[in-house]
Amino acid sequence: MSDNQTQIDNRPPSVAALFLERVERTPDAEAYRHPVPAASGTGPDDWKSLSWGQAAQRVYAIAAGLIDLGVRPEERVALASSTRVEWILADLGVMCAGAATTTVYPQTNAEESAFILSDSESKVLIAEDAAQLAKAVERRADLPGLHHVVVVDPEGADTSEEWVLTLAELEARGAAYLEKHPEAVKERVSAITADQLATLIYTSGTTGRPKGVRLPHDNWSYMAKAIAATGLVTGDDVQYLWLPLAHVFGKVLTSGQIEVGHVTAVDGRVDKIIENLPVVQPTYMAAVPRIFEKVYNGVAAKARAGGGAKYKIFQWAAGVAREYAKVTQDNFRRTGTASAPFGLTAKHKVADTLVYAKIREAFGGRLRACVSGSAALAPEIGYFFSGAGIHILEGYGLTESSAASFVNPGEAYRTGTVGKPLPGTEVRIADDGEILLRGPGIMEGYHGLPEKTAEVLEADGWFHTGDIGELSPDGYLKITDRKKDLIKTSGGKYIAPAEVEGQFKAVCPFVSNILVHGADRNFCTALIALDEPAILGWAADHDLAGRSYAEVVAAPQTERLIQGYVDRLNEGLQRWQTIKKFRLLPRDLDIEHGELTPSLKLKRPVVERTYKELIDGMYEGSRES
Repeated sequence: MSDNQTQIDNRPPSVAALFLERVERTPDAEAYRHPVPAASGTGPDDWKSLSWGQAAQRVYAIAAGLIDLGVRPEERVALASSTRVEWILADLGVMCAGAATTTVYPQTNAEESAFILSDSESKVLIAEDAAQLAKAVERRADLPGLHHVVVVDPEGADTSEEWVLTLAELEARGAAYLEKHPEAVKERVSAITADQLATLIYTSGTTGRPKGVRLPHDNWSYMAKAIAATGLVTGDDVQYLWLPLAHVFGKVLTSGQIEVGHVTAVDGRVDKIIENLPVVQPTYMAAVPRIFEKVYNGVAAKARAGGGAKYKIFQWAAGVAREYAKVTQDNFRRTGTASAPFGLTAKHKVADTLVYAKIREAFGGRLRACVSGSAALAPEIGYFFSGAGIHILEGYGLTESSAASFVNPGEAYRTGTVGKPLPGTEVRIADDGEILLRGPGIMEGYHGLPEKTAEVLEADGWFHTGDIGELSPDGYLKITDRKKDLIKTSGGKYIAPAEVEGQFKAVCPFVSNILVHGADRNFCTALIALDEPAILGWAADHDLAGRSYAEVVAAPQTERLIQGYVDRLNEGLQRWQTIKKFRLLPRDLDIEHGELTPSLKLKRPVVERTYKELIDGMYEGSRES
């Protein structure tokens, strides 16, 4: 048995235990960095640091405060907040009290928040601010089991009622409790068993109520050890963490960090990413494909705005990057060396000076790798960044598998695949192509839904992912589509819409979101939402300056522009996959309208329902068989 496997098999029962070990080992090392608004109220944020010892002081105070409020092991404490350092401290506090965290996205409306709080039977809610508190107050009558709300940032919040207290008050209460019971937190942690509930994450279902995924402590302990065993991250790394921590992808990164012991800079404000990267200078970060698509579109738009010559250089450099990435990855696979022919290397060197170096600088200049997950990254965008020296390691997992089941192995990564299984995770492909997983990362089941659990989890531990994929002879997994998203035309041809959508994102620098439709129809159509900054930049140079987004999208010259890209897409598709008609949407798809999940995945049924008339209109007058 390898050392890696031994380490994973001999894991402690919980991440709470790992946290205590980490604090004991490196109390003075830097653990977290977080932004604090400048004292003047203007200018860039100041960044403050917390050592592991300082973080522990706050975590123990939160844990003891919850114990003092009467929270017992495995009882639920909900956490409704955006990504910030207090989220991590509160989550660790909940776990160190032996309780379980119910995660709630801050964008969740009052009705769904109340459903999650009620279904999970949460006793305490840790709310970020006045807006999150207001949702609980509005639905208080529906939540008899909710005894307290703890407000992280109390500005503008009414904390006068007895059942509401601030995080500072909870910590003060915990500190006082620890003076009387100094071993209380350590006793709770040592009593945690591997099968005890740690986290309840509600999946944002595309239909019906969300389901609570029960993830016991052992899931996170396994994930922490398995991530360390991949060797992808080291104690010297600086991670930039902005992903929603209510999502399993963000949450798993906090477990890995505790085991490895590197620094994490935490700021969930998506609009600050571009500003923060040169300040934080991360060595690695995780993101969803939409972020890389936005960066790519932004770089292309900037080049276009610089005039014809600049745009030509960018297009040439993008082509070189893709060619270089494909050749070097292929050579690495065959020979173990990422080499390229002399001529291509020379072109790459020139392109690096003109284009790629500036892109790397925008990412902070020290980035070794990015991990991409949650949805498929269009391979052409992956190859572009790979050739530009931004190595995107795609991974794969689900809420039900604690996020990280597969990841690309460092230098040996292959664009277009999600890499190899984490140590300790088994995979097999069913006869119909569905990916099945088994291992210590798989959920216990859906909360209070034994029938739903039985639908996806076999008695021998195999979990049905609902995704279709194929394994290479040497163990790399390629996801081809969601089982339920495969569409069959009326002519009997199967189409993977995500594959066509990904290819379009690679050819069209103006697209934000695209939905390919064609189930039970005799041809495929598409709904296309454009990237607002990119298309308005183009519009300014094409007699549409000063027009609103909706006006630009409705203009015939915009339709002609996008038609050109659809034609280019169609050239590389099988006849039955081609997009015969498309419609440009009057606004982008978003989370607020329920069209995207909080991790920016497309909710197909919602979009198809919302734009049913547009879709039906594209088939009017055609002979449907």
